[in-house]
Amino acid sequence: MLEEVERWLSARSWSVTDRPLHQIMAAKRATGQSVSVVLPALNEEETVGDIVAVLRHDLMRQVPLVDEIVVVDSGSTDRTSEVAAAAGARVVHRDRILPRIPAVPGKGEVLWRSLLATDGDIVCFVDADLREFSSDFVSGIVGPLLTDPGVDLVKAMYDRPLGAAAGQGGRVTELMARPLLNMHWPQLAGFVQPLGGEYAARRSLLERLPFPVGYGVELGMLVDALHLVGLDALAQVDVGVRKHRHQDGQALGRMAAAIYRTAQLRLARGHLIRPALTQFERGENGFEPRTFSVDTEERPPMLEIAEYARRKVA
Repeated sequence: MLEEVERWLSARSWSVTDRPLHQIMAAKRATGQSVSVVLPALNEEETVGDIVAVLRHDLMRQVPLVDEIVVVDSGSTDRTSEVAAAAGARVVHRDRILPRIPAVPGKGEVLWRSLLATDGDIVCFVDADLREFSSDFVSGIVGPLLTDPGVDLVKAMYDRPLGAAAGQGGRVTELMARPLLNMHWPQLAGFVQPLGGEYAARRSLLERLPFPVGYGVELGMLVDALHLVGLDALAQVDVGVRKHRHQDGQALGRMAAAIYRTAQLRLARGHLIRPALTQFERGENGFEPRTFSVDTEERPPMLEIAEYARRKVA
């Protein structure tokens, strides 16, 4: 590991207990910064309501750390929107944000559009499929941004159990993302959960970043933030254990392909001959191929969008 990364680990890796809520709230009052929490959601009726309820109770009623909770529904066919609204979130459909630009499927697309649907100086992203959710996930990663003006982006780190096996979650992280980062962006090798969906950043950074529309958004954001603001502006906070729904191997393969595509674009801005992934499923006549396109589109920095620029002027 690079000496620079070893120094970063000691200086920019914290525990959620390092910043008590009273200290975070004192910094929020002193700086006057507002905090938005965004939950990108697609068919998450089983979990999204509990997450919203915990955040409203802990970080809006008991302690006014969070100013708004926005669930961006990307086309759910279940009761995700109704459950989230009943729990107290403001629910916005992806397609109603920036309708001038037709939406495409993908998590990154939702996160990008959420910048137009929120007002906070600090934007905190939380996946909507978390179980046994703790508000430490939000206060932990927002805290450094409020207390340290030199920090621009904070990722949560945690254990990810896979069934009864501790620490076996994050298979795409270990098999794809971590090798890529260590080989090509070794400054980022210290991130425990580089692909984790729980992170917070200053709007002033997010609005300058391009957003891969799909699963590559987390890796792309880390790499681009490193080049834009430098390693010392990035940090991570240990928030304990993350429990969520795990995807099957083929879904993970598609995720890995999108992440590799995102990395490849950033390495050379080159051209893929075939941005697709073929997988196999056993059918009546043996193994049958199934080919999926790999996310190749990216959204530009939000500052380049006229509607966003007009809102900032207003």
